[in-house]
Amino acid sequence: MPFTREFIRKAAKESGVEVPKELEDALVQEYLSEKEDYTSKKVKEALENHKPAQTKAEDTEEYKALKKQFEDYKVQQQEKEAKAAKGNAAAEILKAAGLSGKALEMAQALYKLDKMELDESGKAKGFDSLVTAAKTEYAEILPKGGSYTPPAGSSAGAKADLGALSMEEYIKERSK
Repeated sequence: MPFTREFIRKAAKESGVEVPKELEDALVQEYLSEKEDYTSKKVKEALENHKPAQTKAEDTEEYKALKKQFEDYKVQQQEKEAKAAKGNAAAEILKAAGLSGKALEMAQALYKLDKMELDESGKAKGFDSLVTAAKTEYAEILPKGGSYTPPAGSSAGAKADLGALSMEEYIKERSK
């Protein structure tokens, strides 16, 4: 129950005391004065201690850190995509030069992707000149025109007559 004149009268009546009107006025006046002082102190404290709220999420440090992480991630993904596209273009160049299989994989691993530039279609700029350069650079491992010639002194060119032997038995017998 709030502290009012009615409260004072009722409390006095229940106590069996009669409070003069001047005393009632003085009590109410004192209560209001103290309440006003207390309220003004609290408001001053709140204003002094109040830090302005950040109105935008973009101003927070957490947001800035997350945004930087995201930008870094986007750059990494773009670099990965560019490297993959250049790797595919290098594979095309090396295939056009005549490499295949393990030789293609090895040459592709050694290919200098950082100097390669791609056109809009994802193909290497100067494709034909790069193919010619690859043919020159990897001439030693490119297959020669013509069929395979086995080393001298081997019978690899002749068909093996396995007879009743299995392939494993034949290999064991030939390696003795």
